[in-house]
Order: sequence, then structure tokens, then C-alpha cells
Amino acid sequence: MLNLSQAVLLYKNMKVEESVYLGKLFDAYGILLSERQQEICQLVLNDDLTLSEIALNLNITRQAVLDGLNKAEKKLKWFEENLGFLKQIARLEEENERLKKTNKEE
Repeated sequence: MLNLSQAVLLYKNMKVEESVYLGKLFDAYGILLSERQQEICQLVLNDDLTLSEIALNLNITRQAVLDGLNKAEKKLKWFEENLGFLKQIARLEEENERLKKTNKEE
């Protein structure tokens, strides 16, 4: 069983991994989001602002920021599930590494 500090560390790592993944999704599919969703994602993922800071900057409520972020995240994941761009990039990167190793061995 995990103690509290281990659980907190695990939670933070999961948040970081999820944030990195969402950043990659945003880079790949962000252009397909609404202008407001793009703006919110940019402020959360790239500028690392809190919901309160974003709400203040955009003159909207924190709930509106959270709703926009949740909708954007759902759309980004839907795009990846249906288009698979990130999966294809990962596959190509793996193949590239395999070919590099093969060439070094020869």
C-alpha cells in the first residue's frame, strides 16, 4: 500500500504525463478547436496559468474556463482516436530509431 507522500508523488507524475500528452494533442490538433478553446489551451498548457488567472485575463468565470478546457480536451482526444496522428508519429519515430541502430551495426 502507498503512503501519503508516495500517493502525492504518483498523482503529480500522472498530472505531468497527462499535461504533456494534452500538449502534444494540442500541437497536433489545436487548429481544429474553436478560437476560445485554443486560447484557453494555450494559456493552460503553454503559459501555465491557473483557471483563476485565465478567467481574469479573459473576463469570464472560472467555470467557463473549466468548461472550455474540458470540451477542448474531449475534442482533442476524439481527434486522436479517429485520426491517429500522434500514434503514427510515434510509430515512425520507433521505425527511425530501429533503422539508425541497424545502420550503426552494419
